Amino acid sequence: MQYALSSATPQTHSAQLGLFQADATSAENRLNELSLSGSSSLSLHLLTPMLRELSAEQGDRWLTLIAPPKALNRQWLRQSGVNRERILMLVPKAGQSALQLAEQALRLGHSHTVVSFADLNSQARERLVNAATQGQSQALNVVLR
Repeated sequence: MQYALSSATPQTHSAQLGLFQADATSAENRLNELSLSGSSSLSLHLLTPMLRELSAEQGDRWLTLIAPPKALNRQWLRQSGVNRERILMLVPKAGQSALQLAEQALRLGHSHTVVSFADLNSQARERLVNAATQGQSQALNVVLR
């Protein structure tokens, strides 16, 4: 199992709830990426504490998962101890990409963190950073290899 966490820019990122902090005046740390390779069960095991902590955030904003892997379902959420009352799981409509849905969720600002599961190019990263900045949200992209 290999994993890596990187910011969309070479800037460093600090901790929010031990994970991510987006400076309200800066776009540098609006997108973080986590790359996991290995078995899907081990990858989910590594994601569990992060999602549990993000779902525990108090306030009126959601933790939103965009097109999560099939293994990350309601049963998994229940067993993992993630606060299911603070999570939205969204799947793109026909004709809509996961990237477009993630952008929309970020731009609306109803989520403190939007988690996507995609292999992003630099243009897609830029789009997510812009949307997160507009919505004062944090984007986390998880790449499962």
